[in-house]
Amino acid sequence: MTETSAADEQHIPSGVRRRSVLKGAVVGTAATSAAVALPTLAHAATPVAAAAGDHADLILYRGKLLTLDPGAPLATAIAVTGNRIVAVGTERDVMRLRGPATEVVDLDGRTAIPGLNDSHTHLLRGGLNFMMELRWDGLTSLAEALRRLKSQAARTPPPQWVRVVGGWSRDQFTERRLPTLEEINKATGDTPALVLFQYSMAFINRAGLRVLGFDRTTPDPPGGAIEHDAQGNPTGVLFAKPDPRILYGTIGRLPRLSFTDQLNSTQQFMREVNRFGITSVMDAGGGGQAYPSDYGVVQDLHGRGLLTTRLAASIFPQTPGAEYPELERWTRELAVDNGDDVFRIHGPGETLVWNGVDFDNFLEPIPVFPPEMEADLDRVVRNTVQRGWPFRYHASYDQSIDRFLGVMQTINRDVPVGGVRWILDHAETISARNIDRVAALGGGIAVQHQMAFQGDIFREHYGDRVARRSPPVGEMLRAGVHVGMGTDATRVASYNPWVGLWWLVTGRTLAGTRMRAAENNVDRLTALKLYTQGSAWLESREEDKGTLAAGRLADIAVLSDDYLKVPVDRIKEIESVLTVMNGKIVYAAGAYGKLAPAPLPISPDWSPVGRFGGYPRSGGTGHLC
Repeated sequence: MTETSAADEQHIPSGVRRRSVLKGAVVGTAATSAAVALPTLAHAATPVAAAAGDHADLILYRGKLLTLDPGAPLATAIAVTGNRIVAVGTERDVMRLRGPATEVVDLDGRTAIPGLNDSHTHLLRGGLNFMMELRWDGLTSLAEALRRLKSQAARTPPPQWVRVVGGWSRDQFTERRLPTLEEINKATGDTPALVLFQYSMAFINRAGLRVLGFDRTTPDPPGGAIEHDAQGNPTGVLFAKPDPRILYGTIGRLPRLSFTDQLNSTQQFMREVNRFGITSVMDAGGGGQAYPSDYGVVQDLHGRGLLTTRLAASIFPQTPGAEYPELERWTRELAVDNGDDVFRIHGPGETLVWNGVDFDNFLEPIPVFPPEMEADLDRVVRNTVQRGWPFRYHASYDQSIDRFLGVMQTINRDVPVGGVRWILDHAETISARNIDRVAALGGGIAVQHQMAFQGDIFREHYGDRVARRSPPVGEMLRAGVHVGMGTDATRVASYNPWVGLWWLVTGRTLAGTRMRAAENNVDRLTALKLYTQGSAWLESREEDKGTLAAGRLADIAVLSDDYLKVPVDRIKEIESVLTVMNGKIVYAAGAYGKLAPAPLPISPDWSPVGRFGGYPRSGGTGHLC
């Protein structure tokens, strides 16, 4: 991919500065370092020290700290005591807090930012399965992907499957195509295999069809279709029509790890996202992720102080038609502000009623909800708002958003919906009218970078005019809507947040297509604020997260490159070399490697992670760069 010049990224005429609801953010200005004007340190850094006589537990110094604090946007040193920041400023001021037991780390000029907050991901489900999944995230060659599939099939023992479950795109490959069933069967042989493509379809090899018992008599399940050949036999392709229940159900039939290995897998996955500077996530729930049974692993780890990522988890009703009794019971039995700063149940979402969700399958027509959707949704949302719970609602298309907001306006006449934090997820084709309605009702929007992965397919189906404002991030910010950024990992897109930051700035797909119109891109600093302060607002934690300032939670990421100055296409290659969560170093690499806990052993021993690792490192085979 070619580099974007300053001229390419200059989206608004000189002198026109549009303010967003994020303090100091400028939407649509140039993303180059020259365009991000920050005060010099001498005028910006004002330390706030701890109480007299106190010593810090951790000091980072000689760095370039992007604090995102409008009163002091740049600093060179930061001090932490317990799980809170106690001072931010110059080395001279911060070093006053150094004591005999203080851990002092020289950043050697590296850039540090507030820990990233993924406002829409699926960490619980991803963690339970991480060590079983072969990731194609970040590969640029289908040939390499198939080579890895073959290698892993040879290593996977019965009754386990080799599984590729999301995080990749047809258009990231130089071949610009999906694998064929013939290629998958040739690579996997007698080892059962599943390859999931987005929430659109799945490929099952011949061995997998035998294990599942699919034959010519197997009926299509609700919400799905099984492809058959001319003789009536299943080919191995499953289609989500119109929702992914067939995909959820099929994956749910595959073997699971033991509880011990699920603990290990979840810790390994958290370490992997820590590697990219993520210190907080909002888990949006998901199909096949039942509460409370599938939350036991993170609750166990939290009870032992082993979570390395803050987690605000949603509860997702699993049974179509039974959403209200499930959610009513949970919102009645749980306290609204349950848990603590590291783990809590955040509220219902992202599915509230199954007949009112337009799963983002861009290979299918826009779904039309049944007439009873409004009444079903009203019942669930009204109960949720009355009990004071935050919630989130999944909708990609403006047609769906329009009907959802009609329900919200009806409820708002009786119970002000702005009294809770509520989130509209995705919103790819939201209209200007409905953006204004979200703002008027006090909601926020969680956007994700799935258009980097699916944008070319979306454009083929809906045309360039629609694609140019999908999603209209700049319009949302100019309308005063609170916007937070996330990934929707691990199935729809990759968990690598830096691909998302690159996408926010450039509006390009992984194929290099300039898809989103320039006025809906943002500059680098605004993009960073969406991944920190914006997500913190969605989580109702804006007073604790998103800024490096005294009194805030001590979540920090020290970067491998200068985010504001690196060439734009190298944004995707940035990683964290030192990640601090809750005042503790949870990940470190390179010169800092010995400062973090040692990696856990690979378990099970056949895990794809043991053979291929996680997301490919910069410069690695087939890396997306």
